[in-house]
Amino acid sequence: MSISRFNAIETVLNRTDNGVSIEAPDKRISSFYGSHVFNEQKMKAFLPERVFNSVKSAIQSGKKLGREEADVIAEAMKKWAIEHGATHYSHWFQPLTGRTAEKHDSFFTLRPDGSIVEEFNGDTLVQQEPDGSSFPGGGLRSTFEARGYTAWDPSSPAFILETAAGKTLCIPTIFVTYSGQSLDYKLPLLKSQAYLESSAVEVCHYFDKAVKKVMTTLGWEQEYFLVDEALFNARPDLMLTGRTLMGKHSPKGQQLDDHYFGSIPERVYAFMRDLEIECHKLGIPVRTRHNEVGPGQYELAPMYEEVNVAVDHNQLLMDLMDRVASRHSLRVLLHEKPFSGVNGSGKHNNWSMGTDTGKNLLSPGKTPGKNLQFLAFFTATIRAVYEYADLLRASVASAANDHRLGANEAPPAIVSVFVGETLSKVMGDIADGVHSDKEGVKEVLDLLSKIPDLEKDNTDRNRTSPFAFTGNKFEIRMVGSSMNCAGPMTVMNTIVGRQLRDFKKEVDGLVQKGKDQNAAILEVIKRYIVESRPILFEGDGYSDSWKEEAAGRGLSNTPNTPEALEALLDKKSVELYTGAGVFTSQELHAHFDVMCENYVLKLQIESRTLGEMVINHVLPAAFNYQTMLADNVTALHQLDLPKGAYGPQLDIIARISENTGKIKELVDKMSEARKAANQQEEVIDRAKAYCQDVKPLMESIRLHADRLEYLIDDREWPLVKYRELLFVR
Repeated sequence: MSISRFNAIETVLNRTDNGVSIEAPDKRISSFYGSHVFNEQKMKAFLPERVFNSVKSAIQSGKKLGREEADVIAEAMKKWAIEHGATHYSHWFQPLTGRTAEKHDSFFTLRPDGSIVEEFNGDTLVQQEPDGSSFPGGGLRSTFEARGYTAWDPSSPAFILETAAGKTLCIPTIFVTYSGQSLDYKLPLLKSQAYLESSAVEVCHYFDKAVKKVMTTLGWEQEYFLVDEALFNARPDLMLTGRTLMGKHSPKGQQLDDHYFGSIPERVYAFMRDLEIECHKLGIPVRTRHNEVGPGQYELAPMYEEVNVAVDHNQLLMDLMDRVASRHSLRVLLHEKPFSGVNGSGKHNNWSMGTDTGKNLLSPGKTPGKNLQFLAFFTATIRAVYEYADLLRASVASAANDHRLGANEAPPAIVSVFVGETLSKVMGDIADGVHSDKEGVKEVLDLLSKIPDLEKDNTDRNRTSPFAFTGNKFEIRMVGSSMNCAGPMTVMNTIVGRQLRDFKKEVDGLVQKGKDQNAAILEVIKRYIVESRPILFEGDGYSDSWKEEAAGRGLSNTPNTPEALEALLDKKSVELYTGAGVFTSQELHAHFDVMCENYVLKLQIESRTLGEMVINHVLPAAFNYQTMLADNVTALHQLDLPKGAYGPQLDIIARISENTGKIKELVDKMSEARKAANQQEEVIDRAKAYCQDVKPLMESIRLHADRLEYLIDDREWPLVKYRELLFVR
């Protein structure tokens, strides 16, 4: 019998109130919201008006700040942070690991004359020098070329990160090599924002000359699982890989649909409330919380923000979730598929564009057929996704997300666009040359005379669509729960920026030939609709018939990461990114190498962990139980009972032998396959070898291990079971 499993369960069942105080500073969120953020209100209070205006200008237009201004800002930040109890500062950045990084330095300084001061100046604010070679760099840095730089991003506010041990002033930054090449997710995102803005403003001027700025907005929806930390620590696979590498499905899973939107368990509610308070202190506008479909699965979502701030907030959130969960003796699972047979977790990215005049460029209004501005941006976005679908798919590719994409709760690996019945009719009318004047995007449904009228959205929701229009935004449902949103957002900004430039060029060309401007705009819109028709799909994306139909339409289906990532380096992608100034060719190759290497390392860790688990846990349990059964058979035989009296025992003994033999054989094969994969020189070849040769063996080993879990006495099984992970609270 495994002591760790039953001790873990006993620990969970005997838990009492852990004493965590979740009282907010005030009952009203508005009273403490953003209290730990050096936001515009704080800047106005701590900075001279001239410097405050310079910072505002830097945020809004990208204007550079001078050294003197940086010194004033640094002093104000330090004063504010120390008043709030901060003792250290850190440049906070987003390397290609997918999570965040920070190195803390104290404000404390000892001067040559022996005096002690708290010091933080403009140079320290603007630039720091972490070790560039110790982060994934795809060959941009070597071990002996350690220098890398973090540089302040004024567009994202500084904040105070509070832990039980103290408080630290964190300054959001970008991370680059000594020669200025990107080593992070943030710099390409900022470049893509600038590219889209310049493209979109020019198109906006067809309709409104007053527009000076276009912002991209993001609203993410974060799904996650919670398990007790004792159960987590009793599963080596959860500890090392974030997912269960084996485990027989629980007889009861999610089939009753009784968890979704159900009552939130008290312990989970306490965690959520604690997390929300920490988020609100840091200006993260989380608003929604609920049970998700899978047992033990939950979701939270914020209000929409400008995309760079939203990305920062989501990265910060994932760190907060780990910290807060630990206080409640829980562990957060952000892996895209921690449990086989149970819904995986995504991070739906709701993307839109808005102007400084307050216009949502993807809001159709009441007459979308006559709203040329909406149609221009709407069809350009669809056309961009059609043209660069493979690039969007690559941006959400990972070893973890491969388990989720195409399963019964996530969009397929085939990129399609859902727009809904009303807009499909509008687009069809335009494409067919019919003048559309759809009266009202929304129709009022008089559902019952006893309740108020309800407005029906102009688009239904299609949960099987990887890219769906949902009223005034596009929802990218493919993004994985553990991913940095910056990846797909950089793709969206870049491809739509490129398409809008093409749109402007084509319209201007028609106008120069004497065509009326509005007629020219409508002509280009019509052509985009016709050209994009293959990617428009309103049906069930999970069906096998869709795979066949999509192939007939010429749409790609790349179900695994190595295949998907190859789109990053094709000629069209390189031309797109280098032309937009988002990536150089060298940076793009480096990011490709990092993503491939990350895939290899994840599968390498998983396969090694699985091998150890079956050899160290599963097989010994099987052999022990087999011996118990054999002793029982011997005893019954000595009683001179007929063979039928111990036939079931003999059958189980034989089945155990069959499965243990297969496991040992497969583990040996997996070890050899891993060695062969590791010998491949090119990282993409290593990734393909792990995908094609190692991963299938892992799945076969799991099959036989799960069969043994079914056969072996529950008291002898060493690993925490699915029913315990999902239902023990």
